[in-house]
Amino acid sequence: MTTILVIEDQPDVREIILDILDEEEYYVQGAENGKLGIQLATEIIPDLIICDVMMSEIDGYEVLKVLRTNSKTSTIPFVFLTAKATRYDLRQGMNLGADDYLTKPFTRDELLTTISSRIKKQAIAEQKTQEKLEELQENITLSLPHQLRTPLNGIMGLSQLLIEDFQEMDVDEVQEFLLDINTSAKRLYKLVTNFLLYADLEILDHNPDRLKSFLKGKMNHSNTIIQGMVQQQLEAYPDRKADVILKLHQDNNLNFPEEFFKKILEELLENALKFSEVGTPIEIKTYEYLHNYHLEITDHGQGMTSEKIANLGIYQKFDRSRYEQQGLGLGLIIAQRLVQLQGGELQIKSIPKQGTVIQLRFPT
Repeated sequence: MTTILVIEDQPDVREIILDILDEEEYYVQGAENGKLGIQLATEIIPDLIICDVMMSEIDGYEVLKVLRTNSKTSTIPFVFLTAKATRYDLRQGMNLGADDYLTKPFTRDELLTTISSRIKKQAIAEQKTQEKLEELQENITLSLPHQLRTPLNGIMGLSQLLIEDFQEMDVDEVQEFLLDINTSAKRLYKLVTNFLLYADLEILDHNPDRLKSFLKGKMNHSNTIIQGMVQQQLEAYPDRKADVILKLHQDNNLNFPEEFFKKILEELLENALKFSEVGTPIEIKTYEYLHNYHLEITDHGQGMTSEKIANLGIYQKFDRSRYEQQGLGLGLIIAQRLVQLQGGELQIKSIPKQGTVIQLRFPT
């Protein structure tokens, strides 16, 4: 049964609404002021809240503001009741996250139509969320075993050879095998880490409190971090040292967790190195514009079509049949989601067989 909470300080109006909704077989609860309304909302977690705007002590705007900051009540559809509905009032409520308005006096049909509309929209939103989570689960279920197999086969095969032929192998051969095993293990570790991070990012959209905690932190000395990450990536591509060109503006301090800034750089730099040829330049540039910090990474590699760029979202692997480099192809998606969740923007400009420009914007 659908539960509706009515927060209204006028007893006659509150009772009329409760009677109408009770006749329609909704389960209803009433609160005579904002303070009690907030308390009831957090206790019963209703499917919809109807709240008067003008109330003593705590008005409707404050009620909405409090409920939107609570993870348990943040997504509950919220309908304001008001005797006035100026453009300013509407904008103020909508900016706080209200879903609809009912202007007093209203008819029975207007009340029921508004409630029905909001409940249906909420049900559709929840269904889409569930479908997205199911699609994510299906992608992980189908992709993970296949992607795990390659590095695992390397680890198992090489270690088996060591076990069987160790006595007949010289030191250099053993060292080479151990390095290959270590490389496969690192790939496997990154694979699992990226899958778990990807799943986290997809779910965080629907958990505001966890999202706030997840993205908490600041980053200092952006240039130092960029230079460090470039050196780290070049350890795997020593023949590309001359290809990387840094054009860094002054150091910046950003309201962005350092570990995630490093993760973004790791994935984007690895893609630029992996999908471009030795001898082609990779330019990393930073600058400030309109109170935003900008980072651009340009390569002259294989590029992507506009269709592939548009399909970023649910797990995509770019040209897996043609390009068999290790990795899931999740790096770009993870970078995009991290930037978006922090209020920034990631744009991709790419031309097949000519190269790609990744543009990042972070609020300063």
